Amino acid sequence: MSEPLRWGVLSTARINELVLAGARTSEQVEVLAVASRDRDTAEAYAREHGIERAHGSYDALLADPEIEAVYISLPNALHVEWTIRALQAGKHVLCEKPLSRRRADAERAFDVAERCERLLMEAFMYRHNPQTARLVELIAEGAIGRLRLVRASFGFYLDDLRNVRMRGELDGGGLMDVGCYCVNAARLLCGEPLRAQAEQLVGGGGVDVALAGVLGFADELLAHFDCGLVLSPRDELVVLGEQGSMRLADPWHCRTPGIELWRSGRSELIEIETADSYALELENLSAAIRGTAAPLLGREDAIGQARAIEALYSSAREHRTVTL
Repeated sequence: MSEPLRWGVLSTARINELVLAGARTSEQVEVLAVASRDRDTAEAYAREHGIERAHGSYDALLADPEIEAVYISLPNALHVEWTIRALQAGKHVLCEKPLSRRRADAERAFDVAERCERLLMEAFMYRHNPQTARLVELIAEGAIGRLRLVRASFGFYLDDLRNVRMRGELDGGGLMDVGCYCVNAARLLCGEPLRAQAEQLVGGGGVDVALAGVLGFADELLAHFDCGLVLSPRDELVVLGEQGSMRLADPWHCRTPGIELWRSGRSELIEIETADSYALELENLSAAIRGTAAPLLGREDAIGQARAIEALYSSAREHRTVTL
């Protein structure tokens, strides 16, 4: 077995807790360093989480010659900037979702990755989970007949207006934070959308605190979803075909996986093994960097995601259907 890939973490964001927990379960991953804008903060964080090195700036971590890859969990508006800086510093990058709400920026980041001969992956952790893989297999096997409709939701209640999710200048909002999962799943199952429609409720610091959208695809496929930051907690993914349907009650976190299959008036629970999605995504990119696996997610998926988000926001802002 090859040596574990040496990772650095750019920021001390809360999401890091889940990523670090996943890393600790893997023999393929070593989190060697963490960076903050404040050295005392970085050192305290490193002590708390058993990380060997603490850097007092993001640039200092990128200059660390022993770091092979970085995980970027900065606010959304900083994703592309620091992704590009990390790539240019010779690091491979796992950037927390969403990479960007703008197609041009996502393309720019991947152009840099290709020029620098480094791998870049958008961190949609649920895509690495066995539950997601099994759902795709069941649809391909014809478990519900011809797929016709995807329905998704993801929301929770946030009352802290200082939170980065509520700040427009940091690209916060419900679609960016949680709705992006719904869009990603629709694209995974239906392909790239041809049309987008959305309505939003604006609040907080000028962000969409609730948004509902419809995506139209080729082959007479539709997807609709709702998301938000002022809703009672909910997450669900339902796929409907001509001969049956499937429901995932925990599609994004995948903590209690399982697929409920309805066919001919009867239900069946398809059990799925529990797995750490964060560990799996770290292992996939680490193996891809070592040349022993293909990255699950790459340029095409990330650009398609940014393109769909951009179209949904345009539709919500302009009150019209947007053709992609």
